Amino acid sequence: MSVKTYKPTSPGRRGMTGATFEEVTKDRPERSLLVPRSKSGGRNVYGRVTVRHRGGGSRRHVRVVDFKRDKHGIPATVAAIEYDPNRSARLALLHYADGEKRYIVAPLGLQVGDTVTAGPEAEVRPGNCMPLTNIPLGTMVHNLELQPGKGGQLARSAGTSAQLLGKEGEYAAIRLPSGEVRRIPQGCYATIGEVGNEDHSNIKLGKAGRKRHMGVRPTVRGTAMSPRDHPHGGGEGRQPIGLPGPKSPWGKPTRGYRTRMAKPSDKHIIRRRSKKRR
Repeated sequence: MSVKTYKPTSPGRRGMTGATFEEVTKDRPERSLLVPRSKSGGRNVYGRVTVRHRGGGSRRHVRVVDFKRDKHGIPATVAAIEYDPNRSARLALLHYADGEKRYIVAPLGLQVGDTVTAGPEAEVRPGNCMPLTNIPLGTMVHNLELQPGKGGQLARSAGTSAQLLGKEGEYAAIRLPSGEVRRIPQGCYATIGEVGNEDHSNIKLGKAGRKRHMGVRPTVRGTAMSPRDHPHGGGEGRQPIGLPGPKSPWGKPTRGYRTRMAKPSDKHIIRRRSKKRR
């Protein structure tokens, strides 16, 4: 994928960039793999906002993506590379030999007409899925499982990949895109290669309207609010945040305040993505 620029016909167009979609080979999605998507506007079942800055946006359908890759030993042909409005990566439409159709996250270099398979006997080739036990050390993988049979959860966005560093006992050491090194059971499946659409991070939206099309509403600074609405609000003119430091709208410390709770899976972290504070 490459990035295209626009003529500065308006202030919003100046500096705006977009995708060329040259790798996309099909305009319409597969109807049998579409599911309606309902919007919540960030509200829970009681109508209260639990996730701020959500609402509006273009209408979308959910593409049912196969993250488990559980059709072992059945070859599939790549019929098309499609755009998915719900994720940064592209999708590959697979036609299996038994007639079934499925979507997978399209890896870098996968083209229409290629054949992919899943299972322990698959070759080490981009798009093939196999357990970590059969993957050579140093291989770049994506769509990585955390628990055997649960489906891929890691390294699924555009341009990302994880690297297999080592194997010891029942676990394999994986370096994730964040830099974290974690132990994962060797029975977990992963797809060979990196996720395509690697230039997605180079796209500049250019104007607020493109963000609204994505369903993201404006964010107001706390210093621009009143004291009853935010701990940073109030005062004549512009005022500093003051001690004891920045707060969330609900008075909780932020910017460096550790909010991660202890999880049972923390014991499998070999090296954290950031230096652990004491």
